[in-house]
Amino acid sequence: MTPTPPLSFEPPRGMRDFYPEDMLWRNRVFDAWRRAAVAYGFQPYDACVVESLELLQRKSGEEVSEQIYHFEDKSGRKLALRPEMTPTLARMIAARQGQLAFPVKWFTIAQCFRYERMTRGRKREHYQWNMDIVGEESVSAEVEILAAAAAGLKAMGMPDAAYKIRVNNRALLAELLANSGIASEHHAAVFLALDKRGKIPDEEIAALLKAEGLGEEAVAKTFELLGVQTLEQAAALAGAGSPALATLRELFALAETCGIADRLVFDISVIRGLAYYTGIVFEAFDTERKFRAIFGGGRYDSLLTTIGGAPTPAVGLGFGDVVVVEVLKDLLGETAAAEKSGVIVGYMFPEQRDAATRLARTLREKGESVDLMLTRQKPKQFFSRAGASQAASAVFIGPDDVSKGAAKLKNLATREEADIPLG
Repeated sequence: MTPTPPLSFEPPRGMRDFYPEDMLWRNRVFDAWRRAAVAYGFQPYDACVVESLELLQRKSGEEVSEQIYHFEDKSGRKLALRPEMTPTLARMIAARQGQLAFPVKWFTIAQCFRYERMTRGRKREHYQWNMDIVGEESVSAEVEILAAAAAGLKAMGMPDAAYKIRVNNRALLAELLANSGIASEHHAAVFLALDKRGKIPDEEIAALLKAEGLGEEAVAKTFELLGVQTLEQAAALAGAGSPALATLRELFALAETCGIADRLVFDISVIRGLAYYTGIVFEAFDTERKFRAIFGGGRYDSLLTTIGGAPTPAVGLGFGDVVVVEVLKDLLGETAAAEKSGVIVGYMFPEQRDAATRLARTLREKGESVDLMLTRQKPKQFFSRAGASQAASAVFIGPDDVSKGAAKLKNLATREEADIPLG
């Protein structure tokens, strides 16, 4: 009889467990996301993690469609774990479109799943901060979202100089392609191919463009466009009357007013692979480009229409937790999230348990975080545990402390002590 192989204690490939030390970083990121979203007037929402496969396949674009975890339920319905949140948001907005007061500003922290090749900064399961403004046509929506994202990074401890937000307008690139003689029916495929630049060799991108029907000259012109470095160079190609160029100039001017222009740069190579983007798109990277994109997003004015809703402009951002934690650890150190707070309370003999429990209760009622030891400990054992804990202070109660009605509150960093009553 074949022996049963031992059970693996590892999570499924690409998925994650969060031990307490991992939760320190996760909480640091999640708390910053929530504070920034609320500070900028976004309202929280949430949704089911299982979606209609049809919705995701039609709205997420070719690459994401290939990465969807999908299945049939017991009634034969084709379902999937959500790979992103925007299609779900569009479905929810469309369901109540006649009841909502636009524009709406919503945010969520959603768990998402994609079956994709894993690299540094990419897992098959991640959490993602989504902020969306639906019902606003002006670039005020883009700038508001970018400013909120910048506030979130600041709340995490990210220095302003440590990242750049690269901005483009897909409508501008469409204008430039058209001026180069590339027909509009090819633009979606060209966008998808060019978005792979840096992920696959240029020769493979050229092959994808040729497979779409572009000739050698058109392929060469397409790559030339990616050499555009500034808005002035883009203006020379698009012409002074370009609406897409005017939108970009307006965005950069408003970003100056909001105090985030120093982090924004024009980058014509930012395209975003998802099919639903229609206008301005953006991606944030660490300044040294050591890591994958920290966040990305853009305008998707047609998505609600394509699922049956009324025409409604929209802008959204997706900000995953995996890359930003790696960037923060690189900048601030692996232990930067382990900020100590609260009190750890212990006692020497069973006779002091009630005194320790009363003290813990008193401190908790005052709003303090207290880690109460649940059994007696020797002083050395207790202070060893206290030093390794997340507590900033420690109280160890012995017989003499109970007799005099006070113990010592020790600051674990400075070793300074102060009396604390036990009454």
